[in-house]
Amino acid sequence: MGVRVKICGLGTEATLDAALQAGADLVGFVHFPRSPRHLPLAEAGRLAARARGRAERVILLVDPDDALVDAAIEAVDPDLIQFHGRETPERVAALRWRTGRPVMKALGIATAADLAAVAAFADVADRLLLDAKPPPDAALPGGNGRAFDWTLLTQAQLPEGTMLSGGLDAGNVALALARTGLSAVDVSSGVETRPGEKDPDRIRAFVAAARARG
Repeated sequence: MGVRVKICGLGTEATLDAALQAGADLVGFVHFPRSPRHLPLAEAGRLAARARGRAERVILLVDPDDALVDAAIEAVDPDLIQFHGRETPERVAALRWRTGRPVMKALGIATAADLAAVAAFADVADRLLLDAKPPPDAALPGGNGRAFDWTLLTQAQLPEGTMLSGGLDAGNVALALARTGLSAVDVSSGVETRPGEKDPDRIRAFVAAARARG
């Protein structure tokens, strides 16, 4: 199947169209008010409708309650729900059952010990995303544009379709794929000119670099 590419944190028609035209497999919309990529659900839904049938549409939520999950499903009708907070395996399983939608769980990785969470989530999430673990004082739950030590994954037993994130850009994505052996990548800040502002040229370059490896 080659490398699957997700462009996350899209917020405008122009950058969404750039991702779709470049051939991104998944496009992500962030609903988390503390993020510079935050979109109101209505706006996320409008962009998701534009991408319908052209890529998998992902809504990213952080430790949502049931009401927010229901509202996101209603407004965005996503193909996949990404949970990027401190959700437990039990919570992820419950939300997967509640929504009837495929789910992806992001796991923060800094040391080999962090990979213990993989087994706990592998049976309850349809896909795992391995991101750089934020420092304790970080304001956001994602990798904050940082990479983790990819060699940690070389001996790990990872489910098929596991996605790599954190500090990726067009200049290092091929190396990341080669070192980890994974075949799916997620990028956000690595295709931006500043936090929250995606750049169409960087999006195209990233997808091309990932596909060249695949």
